[in-house]
Order: sequence, then C-alpha cells, then structure tokens
Amino acid sequence: MSRSSLVAAPLIPVALCAAAALAAEPPYRIADRIRPGGDGGWDYLAVESGAHRLFLSRASRVQVVDLEHGKLLAEIPGTDGVHGIALAPELGVGFTSNGRAGSVTVFDLQTLKVTETVKLEARNPDAIAYDPVSKRVFTFNGGSHDATALDAKSHAVAGTIALGGKPEFAVADGKGAIFVNIEDKSEIAKIDTQALKVLATWPIAPGEEPSGLAMDLAHRRLFSVCGNKLMVVVDADSGKVVTTLPIGAGVDGAAFDPASGLAFSSNGAGSLTVVREEAPDRFSVAAEVPTQRGARTVALDPATHRLYLPTAEFGPPPAPTADHPRPRPPILPDSFVVLVMEPVR
Repeated sequence: MSRSSLVAAPLIPVALCAAAALAAEPPYRIADRIRPGGDGGWDYLAVESGAHRLFLSRASRVQVVDLEHGKLLAEIPGTDGVHGIALAPELGVGFTSNGRAGSVTVFDLQTLKVTETVKLEARNPDAIAYDPVSKRVFTFNGGSHDATALDAKSHAVAGTIALGGKPEFAVADGKGAIFVNIEDKSEIAKIDTQALKVLATWPIAPGEEPSGLAMDLAHRRLFSVCGNKLMVVVDADSGKVVTTLPIGAGVDGAAFDPASGLAFSSNGAGSLTVVREEAPDRFSVAAEVPTQRGARTVALDPATHRLYLPTAEFGPPPAPTADHPRPRPPILPDSFVVLVMEPVR
C-alpha cells in the first residue's frame, strides 16, 4: 500500500460520520407554544382532529383550545379531579373521568355544554376510552382496581370489570377489544367490550410500572411505556413481547402515528423518545428530542402529525414529611403551556 493510501484512508470514515450526523436531524421539533392560562394541574389530553380542537384536563375543568388559532375556546366546568377525556364524534358527545368526584361528565361536542353527570360506584376513575364497536365508554378506576362501562348513548352503566390491579392508560382496537396497562402488576389486560370480561392478561417483563399505551391498529402492535425507562412492544393477538426499546425518564404518555410509522414516548424528565417501526417485528429509536421538564403526557393529531404536550414551570419542592416523603414541586403561576411539536420536513 502506498503512503498516499495510508493517509487518505482515515478520511473516509470521518466523511461518513459527518453525513450520518446530518441524516440524524431530529424528526420532530417544537414549533409553537399554546398558553391557555389558568391554574391547576393536568393529566391526559385529547385531540378532536376534524374540528381542530384540543381538550385539556385541568384539575376541576376541561379547557378546550382552538388549534387553528392557538386560543382558549371554552371551559367545561364541574369535573373535579379530571384525568381523561374520551370523544365520540359520531355521537356528538364527549366524556370526562373525574377522579375526586368519582363520576363521568357528559358534554355536547357542538355546544361544549354539560348535559349529564353520572355518579360511579368506583374509586378514582382515571383513564377513559371510547369503543366505537360496542358504543361504550370505559373508565379505568385506579382506586377500585376495575373498569366501568357506560352506554355512550343512554349514559347508563352497563357493567363493571374487575382487573386485579391498578389500571392506567387504555386503547381500543376498533374490533371489539380494549387493552389497558395494569401498572402495579406490570401487565396488559385485554377486555371484550361486548361481553365485559377480561379475555387475557399478559406480563410485559422486563417492562415495569406501565403507564401510557398506544397501538398500531394495522399491524396489531401495542406500545406500552414503562417507569423503568423502557417501551415494550407487544403483539396484540398473542400477548408476546416483540421487543423493548430505551426511553427517557418520567414517562406517562404514548402515541402512534400510522402514516409515519412512528411511536412516541413523552418523558417528564424533558424529552420525547421517537421510535421508528421499520417492520412489524423490527423497531429502532430514531431520536430523543428535548422538550421541557414535566411534559409527560401527549396527544397526536393524525391529520397534521402534530404532537401536543402540556407542562409548566416549577418551583423548588417543599420539605418532605411523613405523609409526603416525595412532595411535588409547586407549579408556578401563569406558567402552564402546551408544546406543539411538528415533523421536521
């Protein structure tokens, strides 16, 4: 080998590394920040894509944001301890799960007015999901370790399903089943929405303390995001763990965009993990995109591919006590914000 060859050879990987760095541009970026105002914490949120509206749970009410203009449109009151919002656009109604009140608030999607409040025989209804097959709404009750099914038309309670553990987020598959994370058992339960019974319960080890859950409906893959910084991909038919991927800390939300084949994990430590579905059994981490501390829940608009992540600014936490060994830091006034993240073109 000539001396010139020896000198030139190391330059090739350097050029390749530079090209790889350019190709590794994050697939998402913060495009905007919506500031609907008001005090109070938050939990889940929901996008009504056709109407360009975002529904935000805010402690004792739901804030409705006009996404076209980034402005607060209305507030739905009387939802004490609200956790989640489920929308049934074909029926023209929405539902909230009210943890402290132990109830479901029903509201009209056109007027955004409350039409009924349904008291539940359940403790701390948390996540809530609408199943279009059975036309039922399901609350997942963290305090009583069960789920309550309501008829979405009559609002009557159709039944209760024992889950044997603390349920977290849930997702319907459009074929008559709902899947729900069981946080304290590190499992996923599959529920028959017509028969109102658990069809299967699957362990998701090595995932622990699952919270957010999303689904690729076409390829029947579940994305369960876990407290031990793993996203667990599960076959929704067999319950088999397909693979696991590393995610950020403090996760509470997940989403999947069928058009791009990307799954997302919103991490409260201040990042968004983006996972690419290369094939139904092959996945890779595409990026870890910086967000903001506290941005732990997420909603996707499938029409625009935008993601919405609520958070706020925080002060120093108070001193620990016997009753509160890990006190939460206080939310600073007027700091609540919704991060709008969009694909990098």
